[in-house]
Amino acid sequence: MSGISKNAAIDGPTENSPPPKFTGELNVHYISYGSEKESSYLPAIRQLISKDLSEPYSIYVYRYFLYQWGDLCFMALDDDRNALLGVIVCKLEPHRGGPLRGYIAMLATRSEYRGRGIATKLVRLAVEKMIEKDADEIALETEVTNTPSLRIYENLGFLRTKRLHRYYLNGSTAFRLLLYLKPGIPFTPTFPPEFPAGYGEDHGQISQDGPGSGDEE
Repeated sequence: MSGISKNAAIDGPTENSPPPKFTGELNVHYISYGSEKESSYLPAIRQLISKDLSEPYSIYVYRYFLYQWGDLCFMALDDDRNALLGVIVCKLEPHRGGPLRGYIAMLATRSEYRGRGIATKLVRLAVEKMIEKDADEIALETEVTNTPSLRIYENLGFLRTKRLHRYYLNGSTAFRLLLYLKPGIPFTPTFPPEFPAGYGEDHGQISQDGPGSGDEE
């Protein structure tokens, strides 16, 4: 499903200024999605992910993933505030008749809660579940300018393998990233990264400023 993978919560600028960072105590717990949770959580999931997308997905896109791979969708909840803080949506199926490939389609966290490790935890939960289901590899795409997103994934072992020009509907270029989970699966990168994520923090190449800073361990 070309063009679907989107790390909405940690992408670039949006038209509206983000709300102030939340600095208080957090009581976050993480649960997987299930069809019985649709009425309670699907509207909130759509609202959270759509905030940062120039072309919001229809409800059928969400149902495509959530009905078939609801156990690969995880939500970060704060019961004290009755709030959905973050969500990750994935799928798992054979890739072109070959390896069993997991795919991270959407990752979003509320802007005022970023920098608290929520996105990293969501990715870890999804990766662990896909390993449990015997995945060979996990793929995703994210914008080449999305340094916080790249940092999260590369810190977890994902590698940039391809540069996809004008991949998104807004014309933005993406990197495809892969996490190889088993020995013996060949890896031949088609795009060697010029700099690792976060290189500019010490070398002046990439700005750390601007809205949408991501979570780190």
